[in-house]
Amino acid sequence: MKAKIYTKTGDKGTTRLVDGSCVEKFNPRVEAYGTVDELNSYLGVVRAVLVRTPEIQALDELLAKIQNQLFNVGSLLACADGDLRKKLPALEEKHVHALEQKMDEWSENLPELRNFILPAGHEASAHLHMARTLCRRSERRAAEAVLKDDSYALCLQYLNRLSDFLFVAARWVNSQTRIEDVLWKKSE
Repeated sequence: MKAKIYTKTGDKGTTRLVDGSCVEKFNPRVEAYGTVDELNSYLGVVRAVLVRTPEIQALDELLAKIQNQLFNVGSLLACADGDLRKKLPALEEKHVHALEQKMDEWSENLPELRNFILPAGHEASAHLHMARTLCRRSERRAAEAVLKDDSYALCLQYLNRLSDFLFVAARWVNSQTRIEDVLWKKSE
């Protein structure tokens, strides 16, 4: 017999963390991994849009890796037990460095930013900007939940760098599709 997807533990406003501890659904840790899950789901939307435009399809493979890394971030945030956390799939500094390297590579060919830009342009770019804002929220919720625990420092660093990455990716998409970034007009 297959296991059922529903557990009924949430019927009274509680849920279980990865380590088995029971917490309220509004617990900051639940909010943290929940927003990471929301971001991860939205990256699925971005990927669905990418496949329609050949010039930007190369981003799909990279976003697939990021989605897997976000699953790791979520599981780490969902585990309060330090010993068990060490056994979970790791987030590593190389993941942060890979984001930085890709941003540096793309930035070489992007126009210099002299103004703020609006989250607009190509459809995939607009979706990447939306993902960026979800990533910022994920970072804020994660910081709220785990800031006093240094063992989560890499999760926070990764989310911070990922939001920067998504901003640069949105600009890269506009560039690849020959759509100019939309500048903020202060007077309007």
